[in-house]
Amino acid sequence: MSVADNLLGLHHIGVAVVSIESALPRWLGLGLTLASTDVVPTERVRVAVLMAGSTRIELLEPTSPDSPIAKFLDKRGPGVHHLAFHVGDCKLQIDALSTAGAALLDAAPRKGAHGCKVAFLHPKQLAGVLAELVEDPQGH
Repeated sequence: MSVADNLLGLHHIGVAVVSIESALPRWLGLGLTLASTDVVPTERVRVAVLMAGSTRIELLEPTSPDSPIAKFLDKRGPGVHHLAFHVGDCKLQIDALSTAGAALLDAAPRKGAHGCKVAFLHPKQLAGVLAELVEDPQGH
């Protein structure tokens, strides 16, 4: 399977927020629906999954001052944090990108929200945009 064949589309857009409770009414006011919430202890983040039709938006709230999201908020404030791409096989995508010389933050998949396997590309790979690879066992 090629890298292009393994890329299935956009999985979600990650948005850093100080507080999900504070941000949620504004997002729901646009007509989005709350699908679920989850905590990812390894990333020290709470995640609220919102749906706009078939488009998934994830609000990311730090659960610790040393979480990557807390650091992002301290440096840049609330806003778009990353784009996540749905892949059929996260390890295959990492290996192919690594072989091609891509700047990766993860050499192997790690556990993400909702049972997904994830890995991140360094922002310098995509002109300053942090990108996540998501292997979603639920197929979303």
